[in-house]
Amino acid sequence: MIAATLDDQLDELAAEMVSGIVAIDGPSGAGKSTVADELVARLRARGTGVQLVRTDDFATWDDPVAWWPELETDVLQAFIRRHDYHYRPRVWRGGVPEPGKLVWLRWEPLLIIEGVSSARRRIAERLTYSLWLDGGPSAERLERAVARDGEESRPMLERWQQFERGWFAVDRTRERCRVLG
Repeated sequence: MIAATLDDQLDELAAEMVSGIVAIDGPSGAGKSTVADELVARLRARGTGVQLVRTDDFATWDDPVAWWPELETDVLQAFIRRHDYHYRPRVWRGGVPEPGKLVWLRWEPLLIIEGVSSARRRIAERLTYSLWLDGGPSAERLERAVARDGEESRPMLERWQQFERGWFAVDRTRERCRVLG
């Protein structure tokens, strides 16, 4: 469920956005996926051509952010050239991430990248919009993420939260973003 102020912000953004690259960033369990899905639905309802790529399709527990060159090569370079693009999202088999089946996306004038580190400093100058969700205290976000991913993921999610605190502090991501909520 989206709060009233966030609902108004999403309406405003959907009315503004027509082209470019949008990042929806913030810590795990903050609601980024929910917001991205809602924003995409609103944009499409307005007739705006949009594609959504999630950083979860690239990140793994052992490689939370260093996969960026793959997204850069497979998605961003093609998007900037106005070409269709493709990538291989991670699939998990027996707890081991492997490249999945090739996903092809038709070029649309608006690309939304959703997930932890999507508004990183490396892409900041190319982003049309940098959006941030805080999502409340880390304990609440952890419980939401565990509810989503399963109790067996709790130790990995706790390590992930530790990692992202350090990542965001060094990258100073939130400072470059429009905070939603």
